[in-house]
Order: sequence, then structure tokens, then C-alpha cells
Amino acid sequence: MTSEQQDPISSSPSPDATQPHPSPRPVQSNSAQSMGARLWRSQRENLQILVVALGLALFIRFFIAEPRFIPSDSMFPTLEVGDRLVVEKVAYHFRSPRPGEIVVFDPPQQLLKQGYTVDQAFIKRIVARSGQLIQIQNGRVYVDEQPLEEPYIAEPPEYSFPPVIVPEGTFFVMGDNRNNSNDSHVWGFLPEENIIGRAIFRFWPIDRLGAIAQINPDTTPQTVSHISLSQATRSAGNAAVQPSTLQAD
Repeated sequence: MTSEQQDPISSSPSPDATQPHPSPRPVQSNSAQSMGARLWRSQRENLQILVVALGLALFIRFFIAEPRFIPSDSMFPTLEVGDRLVVEKVAYHFRSPRPGEIVVFDPPQQLLKQGYTVDQAFIKRIVARSGQLIQIQNGRVYVDEQPLEEPYIAEPPEYSFPPVIVPEGTFFVMGDNRNNSNDSHVWGFLPEENIIGRAIFRFWPIDRLGAIAQINPDTTPQTVSHISLSQATRSAGNAAVQPSTLQAD
């Protein structure tokens, strides 16, 4: 008998030879599944972070603050075309707007009738609140018979406005660019519920980055002696519909 015939591998298979060896494929499949599970967990975490961030951004925008872009020069020189502002919405949940503050608001009915749409927000400065007497004459703005000191305006107003007591729940607002502003002297009083918030910070351009000063005019309400409430109310109705060529936003 030769050595080849005595070779157990060649002469007869071993018992192990009849058992198939485990295929490596299940191992590869398990590895792929494990990798897929890890990838899904990672993506799920990213998705959760994205959803939370989006929800937080929407919450901040609708309830706390939002950015705004200045499209016109009606608030020049305080604000210029292209300025980007932060408008905060929290303060007015705890108090009413005050004269001197710069507010962003949805257009009231008077502006909608002029052709503006509900998504075209305006920005103006509050000059007088409800119950105060507003009048414009000889290039000066008077509140409760007292002339306002207005170092922030572009130039004195070249128009007049009759003595009017601001109705309850409304404000008289004006642009700092007095002669190029479509404001309360054109379309009347701003309802408080239309106010979105107040402009507090300019974040663009960088060279003028900073807080926006809120002017607090020293106008103490006084008893109006030369005009009755009924006369002022009649004047208010007429003033809201006075024609004007100043149609700047």
C-alpha cells in the first residue's frame, strides 16, 4: 500500500467533512444590521435635535422676538433702508406701549383700504397715547399743548394737523422722517391690538450695530382748556380721512 492510499484525507472523509461549515454570510448580515441600527440611532438623534431647534426658533419668532428689514426711509435718520432689527414681543404682554417707543405693527383697516396687504408690517414711533391731545402746527408737534423736543427727526413737519384727543385703545404714530412718512397724520390712529412689538436692537449693518434708543418725551398730561372733548372727537373723525400725497411707508 502506498503512502497516498494511507492518507486518511484521500482515502475516506472524516466525520467533520460531512458537516457544512458555518457560512460567514450571517455574520456579515448581523454586522450590516448593527451598522444600520447605529446609523438610524444617530440620524434619529439628529432629527430630534432639528425638530427641537425648529420648534424653538418658531416659538422665539412668534412669541419672543423676530428679525425685521427696513424697506423705506420713513424712519430716517434713526433707521435707514437696509437696516435689520430685532423686534421684541414680550414687554407689551405686561405693559402698554409708551410714547417715544418705536413699534412694528400690522396695517390697520385704513391702510388695507389704501391697497396694503395684511403681511406688510409698518414701523413708526409712538407720539401720543389714548387720552392725550395731539396737534401739529408751525413745524412743531404738540402733545397736551406742550411742544415735543425731537432731535431725532429728519426735518420739521411741513403740514398741520388739527387738535385731536387720541381715542381709547389707540395711539398716534409718526415716522421720524416727518415729510416722507405714511403715518397717523395721513390715515388716523393705530389700534393697540395691531402692534407686533418694539424695535430694540439693530444687528445690521455691523458699523451701526447696537441698541435702538427709546425716546421718552417729557409730556405730562394736562387739562385741556381751549378745546372740548366733543370738539376734539369731531376733529379726529375728519383728520383720519384727510388726503395727503405722503405715501411713503
